[in-house]
Amino acid sequence: MLCRIDRVQMVVPDRAAAAAGWEAILGAEHHGDDRVACLSARRSRYRLGDGWIELLEPDGVGPVADAMAARGGHLFAAGASTRDLEGLVVRLRERGAEPALENGQAHLDPSATGGHGLRLVLSPEEPLPPVGAIDGLYEVTHLVRDAAAAVERCVELFGLDPGAFVPIESKHYGYAGTLTLFDPDRLHRFEVITPNDPARTMGRFFARSGETFYMAFAETGQLGDIEQRAGERRAACTPVRVDGELQTLFLHPPVLGGMMLGLSRRNHAWTWSGSPERAQSPSTVPA
Repeated sequence: MLCRIDRVQMVVPDRAAAAAGWEAILGAEHHGDDRVACLSARRSRYRLGDGWIELLEPDGVGPVADAMAARGGHLFAAGASTRDLEGLVVRLRERGAEPALENGQAHLDPSATGGHGLRLVLSPEEPLPPVGAIDGLYEVTHLVRDAAAAVERCVELFGLDPGAFVPIESKHYGYAGTLTLFDPDRLHRFEVITPNDPARTMGRFFARSGETFYMAFAETGQLGDIEQRAGERRAACTPVRVDGELQTLFLHPPVLGGMMLGLSRRNHAWTWSGSPERAQSPSTVPA
């Protein structure tokens, strides 16, 4: 019942300051401010790619204030769209998950999703033209102790088809788990993984932060331009080149207010997503 990763929500101490990197390096555009009562947060909404970046600032006692006190600025929630929000809410309630409904969205905290640190905001599917330097988000990385159990809970809650899932493992980064593709022909998914090397960056993060989101990924046809703008701002980033060609770029958390963002060349993520032949497809903007 999920269509795509359509947004991320970040907890930040200062929304304007956190937005600076998103605007200057990626071309995000401000589209208004409001308040989310169920989170006790002031929200600034930015269009980027075919979706949204939502910056949340504490506004009283509540989940956002607690998250800020615990970890400072960070990736707070993953956002996914659905063509039937009402039906999905019914399904969630039937399975013991009670979302908070506000502003046309359904907010799910980790207790509602069976633990595992999975916090989500679900929104009606809304096709939007790309804004800025990315095509759109396609992945949020979720670190858990038991990847199989967390994936099973995702299937139960959201009606995902395990036949579309792809196992994933990396000795370089030190993890193993599953890509829960929402559709076998599109990259959108949760990357549900268990870090297994405590000496690696991800393993150290997991030991410090526990079950939570780690980063997000987006596709872009402007990878070189983004790297150049990051360099001009002296923004910390890590490029990954294959045979001399830039294929992936990681913008480090301080650049974007506390969240790491991976950017991959169009179609390149199919290399590790079950269809490596698609990675060689022409770099066109997805429909």
